[in-house]
Parts: sequence; structure tokens; C-alpha cells
Amino acid sequence: MDTSMTYPNSISIEEDGDTGSSDSIEETGHTNHQSQCPDTSAIGKKKLPPKATINMLGKKRRLSSEVWDYFDIIPKKDPNDELKCRCKKCGNEYSAESKSGTGNLHRHVKRCVKMTTKDIGQYLITSDKGALATRNAQFSQDKFRELLVHAIVRHELPFSFVEHEGIKNVLTYLEPQIKHITRNTAKSDVKKLHAKEVNRLGSELRGCPSRICLTSDAWTSIVTDGYLSLTAHFIDSNWLLQKKILNFSYMPPPHNGVALAEKIYSLASSWGIERKLFAITLDNASENDSCVAILKNQLKLKNSLICDGMLFHVRCCAHILNLIVQDGLKEIDKSVELIRECVKYVKGSQTRKLRFTECVTQTSLDSKKALVQDVPTRWNSTYRMLSSALYYRLAFCHLQLSDSNFRSCPSLEEWGRVEKICSFLQVFYEATNAFSGSKYPTSNLYFPQVFKIQLKLSEECNSSDDFMKRIASQMFVKFNKYWSEFNLLLAIAVVFDPRYKFQFIEFSYNKLYGPGSNELVKVRNALFDVYNEYVKISNTPGASSSCSRGSNEVYSPHGAKEQEDNQSFDILEEFDQFDTFEFACSAQKSQLELYLDEPRAKRSSHIIVLDYWKAQQFRFPDLSKLARDILCVPVSTVASESAFSLGGRILDQFRSSLSPQIVEALVCTKDWLFGDKSEGSLNMNLEDLTQNIMSLNINKDEVDATIIEDSNSNVVNL
Repeated sequence: MDTSMTYPNSISIEEDGDTGSSDSIEETGHTNHQSQCPDTSAIGKKKLPPKATINMLGKKRRLSSEVWDYFDIIPKKDPNDELKCRCKKCGNEYSAESKSGTGNLHRHVKRCVKMTTKDIGQYLITSDKGALATRNAQFSQDKFRELLVHAIVRHELPFSFVEHEGIKNVLTYLEPQIKHITRNTAKSDVKKLHAKEVNRLGSELRGCPSRICLTSDAWTSIVTDGYLSLTAHFIDSNWLLQKKILNFSYMPPPHNGVALAEKIYSLASSWGIERKLFAITLDNASENDSCVAILKNQLKLKNSLICDGMLFHVRCCAHILNLIVQDGLKEIDKSVELIRECVKYVKGSQTRKLRFTECVTQTSLDSKKALVQDVPTRWNSTYRMLSSALYYRLAFCHLQLSDSNFRSCPSLEEWGRVEKICSFLQVFYEATNAFSGSKYPTSNLYFPQVFKIQLKLSEECNSSDDFMKRIASQMFVKFNKYWSEFNLLLAIAVVFDPRYKFQFIEFSYNKLYGPGSNELVKVRNALFDVYNEYVKISNTPGASSSCSRGSNEVYSPHGAKEQEDNQSFDILEEFDQFDTFEFACSAQKSQLELYLDEPRAKRSSHIIVLDYWKAQQFRFPDLSKLARDILCVPVSTVASESAFSLGGRILDQFRSSLSPQIVEALVCTKDWLFGDKSEGSLNMNLEDLTQNIMSLNINKDEVDATIIEDSNSNVVNL
């Protein structure tokens, strides 16, 4: 029997033993035979509903179902006739015998046309896009529970939220018919919602046209429980880049390479995507190297990898950049220490802040730019501190003249040194922001950033400044260690950007290694090998589908202007005048050769690469499949680490007793349903997330410094 709808009044029917008499109806309350909307206020006030009695043969019984408020009992004309009732709204008649029950009456109340569509008392006037409309005010308990569990997941509310007395009072005021649920019921509803979304997402993953890339990372909760986050990246049928947290799974010790490989493979198999994997992005922990080796062997047995996993392992770019810069900045320059003392002095008291604000006003500077205090173990905060200090350079000099206690202002030569260091770190800072993008950009955007970093390091290694030369040399050693293999994937990805194509690879490698380098030949061979693998998989007929690697001779641009000494010159502007030769001279060219031989788009043009390949997928069917898989490769583990931020908020000190299954349901369901659109939650912004990636061991004083930075993010409002 459906009991999701309740009714405000009830009727009781009594039968007496007055033999031979016709049925008579007596009411202990008032008689109400008119069609009217039931008064729901009776429930809230706990009034007794009107009672009715009916005299029948020999027996006396009482009917108390609330459904009788919507029906009138029809008196019998003959004692042997069946007892019937009539709907007050539409007049339909139904059996009122006890053996018939009230299920049919409940169903009629829900379906009654006049009761649900023609009774204006059941409707409310609402505004929809400027037009007046009506909506049904009928309450649904199922819809209420669905919305309630969505709110718990979206806003990270505790399950005890549903039992708070104040919340229950508000809900009861809004809808007296509401049936409140307990925290255990809310947990059960979350599990059901998660199971439903697992089935939906599983079908989407298995049916998506692209291969799937994974990112993974491990994390320890406040109660020292280990968790492993597994995130999938893919391009759907509409050529939209998707990111889904597949699992936030409990990971018991040990956390070695074998255990990690078994866990990741088990999770991927549970989703049915183990044969659709293209690449996996991990950080630079030594256990991850053995983990990837085991995974590759398992997937090779099923012949699931492209080119035997040549592009399968991707190292997190954000971690690599952090290692490179931290290694070079172990010995910080004295001028940076002076800038740090300047910022600390200004933020030391309210009087100093006001005095510095006056200096900013007198030097006609915009006082809205933040003056940042850095955390020494976070190089990106050091860059932001130097950048903001250079902006207020005149104000600091003016403060030195007006405040005799301010004695840490750098000299003219030291300001020049700060400017050099800031310019040097800017390249790394921009690259880190690109790698840690909150919108997870496609992989074609990364190679230009890496090229500028490598070129900048090469220039500084030949610098006349001993300090810059020393730190650049240290960083260049670390750069070559990590990027020698990883450049291959980024180089292939940039080929699929119509603004760069293979010409940018040639231009970059000519700058870095000289014409005809082995590195360029390696990229060319890898590109054609991967493409031919896709042609083989798709089994496209026709000799023109596949292609050879081409000649190993590489074009060297003649007359290219060497302007590397001009620091203000953007190296990418030189690429705009770079030309190259055709990739194939035969009359019958492959899709890859046809694409590469077409003129490239202007570098300054605004092109969404996924939209470009969506339009070209019918011209280049095989090549577009390769582009779809290459462009969705993530180059950092930011996506997986963002799950730890959410998991940390869910597993705070008040909810640390939640089971791992509930934690996974909350984390994953929120990501699937709401993504980054969650309102009211403390989502980490890009800067916080980047700093967390690059942080080392931060002590209490450094955390306090970060709090000072966040609370004093405006200089005038210093």
C-alpha cells in the first residue's frame, strides 16, 4: 500500500445490529458533502477530525483511514447491495467494503484529474522567465528525500543535520505532511545515490569514443587512514574534456609499488576500462616507477597499450618544476632577504601600514595591488613577494626617507638583482599555473611553456652574473634528469594544435640543440609510429592511410634572426616567421601528412583545439582519434590532489569516524553531480592548490606567515 501521501481528516464508519433497517449515516461532527480542498491545518494543530458512523447488520466496526475525507459513502438501497463510496471531486464510485481495502482509493486520489489539475487550491502562481504559470503544490516525500541527500552531498553537511531540531521545525512549518528521516536513513540514501551514479558513469566510460587517462595519488587522513584517489580524464562524444574522480578508496599498508599497482589495476578493472587506458600521471615518488612497470606488464599481456606503452607513464609537471626551482634556490641571494625584511617591517604594525600607505599615495601608485609576504619553502610565494615589492619600489624608497627606523631598503644595485631573479622565476611561475590549471586544459598548451623554461635556463647558464649562472646550472642538471623522456609526449601533443604543428617542434629544437638534432628525429619517428598504430587498429582500407616516417633530414631555417640577447623580445614572435618543408612529396599522402602540410593558423588567433578537431573528424578520421586521446592526457596530479582537499573536509575531527565506503560515496558523488559548482563549500582555488603541491615541510611559523598573507591581501587595506 502506498503511504507516501497523507490526508488531513479521517472518517470512521460504525455498523450496529439493527436488523432490517436500511443503512443510515450518523456524524459525530459536522457533515461535509461539498467538494472542497481539505484543510491541512488540522494536522499541525492536532485537531480530531469529524467522525461518521454507519449502521449495518449485526457487527460494529470502525474505519479510520485518512482517505475517507475525499469520498462520500453511498447509502444502500437494498441491504444486500455492495457498500460503495463516491469521489467528492469527479463522482467516480468505488467499493467501500472492508474486503476491498483502501488501496484503490489511495491510487484514485493520486490520479484524480479534477483533484490534481482543476482544483485551483492545489496550485500556486509562479513566475517562469517573465511569464506567469501554475505549479502543483502537492508534496512528494520521495522528492524531498532526494533533494535532502543532494544538499548533504553538495554542501558537505553532517548526517546529523537531518536530526537538528531547528531544521526539523523549519521543514515542518513549510510542509506539515513531511516525514523526517534519521541520520542512518540519510546514509542509506547517499549509498543508493552513489550506486545509481556508479552505474551511469560506468556506462559513460565504457561507451566513450576516446581512450581514458588516469591520475592517481595517495593521502593519509587525520586518523592516519590511507586513501588512494583515482581520477579519469577523457574526451566525450561531444569533444568536451571530462574529469571524474572514479574512486577515493581506502588503501591499507604497505604503500609500495606492488600494492599500488594491484590497487590501481583492480579499480580500473571494476570500471571495465582496463583495456581502454592510454596514460597514467603520477608524482615522482620512487614507488610509482615500480608501480608503472608492473601496470605496463599487466596491460601488455592483454595487448591494451599503444606502442607498447611508449607514452604510458607521465610524470607530474608541477612536482618536477617544484624540484627544479627548489634545487636552484637553496642558497637565496641577500637582496631577496632584504625584500623579505621590508615586507615584514611594513606589516609589523598598523602605524607602519598607514605610513606606507601614505608613501604609496605620494608616489601615485595604485594601492590595490597586494603586498605579499612569502613562505620561504614555497618559491612561488617568493616570486609573488618580489613581484609586488618591485611594483612598490618607489614607495619603499620614499619610506626610507620618511621613516628613520626603516633601514632594510635595498640599494639600487640590489633592486637590479631582485629584478633579474623575479624575471627568472616568472617563467616557472607561469608554467606552474598552466600545469595546475583549475580548468584542466588540453595537453597541447604545455610544450611552449617547457621550451621557454629550457631556453631561459640555457641563457642564464651563459650569464655574466655569477649568482644567476650558479643557480641556473644547478636547475639545468635537474631539468635534464626529469625532462629527457617526458618531452616526447608534450612535443607530440603540440603537433595537434593548428597554430603550432610540427613546425614549432623544429623551431624549438633548432634553438635548443641545433639543426638536424637526434632529439628532433626521435620526436618525428615517435609521432609517425603512434599514428600508424592507430591506422592499424582502425583497419582503415587504402594505402594512403598509413605513412612512412619520412626523411631523417631536418630543415634548418635560413635567415632566422638571432635575437636571443634582446630580453624584451618574445621568442614565440620569431616562430611566427618560421617556415618549413612539406612532409611528403608523393601524390598519395596520409592523413597526418595532409594535416602537417596545410598552412598553420596564426599563433595569435583564438582557437579551441577540441572544437577544431571536432570539425575535422570527418576529414581525418584516424588522426582525429589520435588527437582525441593525446589531448586529454593530464600533465599534473592536481585533479587527484583536489580530491584530498574534499576528503580532508569530510574527514575532519568531528566526522573522522565515517566508514571508508561512506567517505568514497560522498567524495565521488559530489564530483560527479556538482563538480566545481558546489556553492558554500571551501573549495581550494588555483593558488592554494598550487602552493599545496609545491609545499615541503611547513612549520607553524610558516603557516602563520601564510595566514598573515591571506588576511592582508591588500596593501591599502594592507
